[in-house]
Amino acid sequence: MSRHSELTLAGILANRAAERPDLDVLTIEGGGKRPDEVRSYRQLWNHGRSLAAGLTALGLQQGERFALLMANHAEFVEAMVAAAVSGTVFVPIDPRTRGDKLAYMLRFANCRGVIAADYALPNLAEVHRDLPELKWIVGLPTDEGKAFDDTLRQHGVVPWSQLLLADPESVTPVELPPEAAMQLIYTSGTTGDPKGIVMTHRRYCENAAVAPRLFGYRPDDRPYSGLSMTHANAQVLTLGSALAAGLRCVLSRRFTKSRLWDITRQYGCTSFNLLGGMTTAVYADPPKPDDADNPVRFIVSAGMPAAIWADFEQRFGVQILEFYGAAEGGLTVKPLGAGPVGSIGKPIPTLQHRIVDDEGRDVPRGQPGELLFRYADGSDFKVEYHQNPEASARKCKDGWLHMGDVVTEDADGWLYFQFRKGGGIRCNGDFINPAFVEKAIAESSQVDDVYVYGVPAKSGVPGEKDPVAAVVPKNPVGFDPQALFRACRKKLEANFVPRYIQVLEQIPKTASEKPQERFLIEAFERNPTQVHTET
Repeated sequence: MSRHSELTLAGILANRAAERPDLDVLTIEGGGKRPDEVRSYRQLWNHGRSLAAGLTALGLQQGERFALLMANHAEFVEAMVAAAVSGTVFVPIDPRTRGDKLAYMLRFANCRGVIAADYALPNLAEVHRDLPELKWIVGLPTDEGKAFDDTLRQHGVVPWSQLLLADPESVTPVELPPEAAMQLIYTSGTTGDPKGIVMTHRRYCENAAVAPRLFGYRPDDRPYSGLSMTHANAQVLTLGSALAAGLRCVLSRRFTKSRLWDITRQYGCTSFNLLGGMTTAVYADPPKPDDADNPVRFIVSAGMPAAIWADFEQRFGVQILEFYGAAEGGLTVKPLGAGPVGSIGKPIPTLQHRIVDDEGRDVPRGQPGELLFRYADGSDFKVEYHQNPEASARKCKDGWLHMGDVVTEDADGWLYFQFRKGGGIRCNGDFINPAFVEKAIAESSQVDDVYVYGVPAKSGVPGEKDPVAAVVPKNPVGFDPQALFRACRKKLEANFVPRYIQVLEQIPKTASEKPQERFLIEAFERNPTQVHTET
């Protein structure tokens, strides 16, 4: 049996399909609304090869890009495999994206085509006329959009099934070097237009291979994620780890806080991933007698607030494995049972790090500064932003990866995230830790979700911000903002009490569940009736 390179996605799938063809490596749970979508290695490899032939028949050539505009579906993963087999590059885009932003992302990536779930086709239709470079659209019928193949054809859309006609055994994968582009994955774009990160097969496959070892997955572990595969967390750390290590992962089409623990119980999931604000939202649910009655060993967290960390572990009977990283690179891990609560861990062995001030000088331990990474062997870090050499050069100035995040380091080498560079909340000369405010509000039992951010201080002091608590009430009709202010007064020091409470139907978030401050600030300024002050 020939062995393929483990540094391309096609190589990993070819190897696993030969070694463990019938392992149900992927399940997209149906949420009680639809049948589960289950795929074995053999099915992913066969469908991916057939789909590669279908893409080639549409005229897509090696090195060209196509967009994936859908939530988590098994077909998303099959399209990833098809891109690897055909030597093309996929561009994952959150299916909620619309208007100018969608047009920008498709145009900037120079996508030749789009594979879209039927529920995303209306958003695509709004901008299609402005995108003459799009040569074709493939539609995936789902239970949400309820499209049929004939209906799709009537609108000039190629049905997904039409791309699967080729015999997979007749398809020869393109020989790709590990440094070839695998995907163009966009940054969150929380502060402006998103940048397109060129992720190579090598980077994806190496990260997918190392993550199970760093996180301590066992052969019988079953990871779960409700995060979108348009974001690196779910696509690399959950899916990639499963594909590389033979873990039977479970994904949801979309994240649903209300079903999180029931999903882990139903499928026997022993681990799942959470990001930042998701942890507070989960913690905000009223305690239940069976909270700790679940099969989860540990949670892979990026941004567990120290203020709720211990309570979260005790309440749900889990351990927290905290990590820090970005799609561009850089990774720290705080293993289970090691290190202090609140730390993001230490850099992995293949990396060295520095913490520097605004002039690039190393700061003493305990002092805040920007986190930088370089490979442990001293080689330069390289990041490519699509069509943006200036940003690429800034990101890797002097061979160091500049993370743009301010951290501190204790005497034992444990790192602590402080805030995004330029994004901290300083009020009356003190930096406010939003986690403490969010914990107090989450424990009030009045809200479903909360996120604390800052707006320019009414005092006009340069660099100062007034804290705003954006909340989603459990009962909008009976919600009392003054009661929430009083609850904060009881639990927080005076400077931490929000100056404003902003009431929303939902907090705007990216596909990775990261709150989008610019939209919150726009709503804060545009809808003053939603904003309350203490009386």
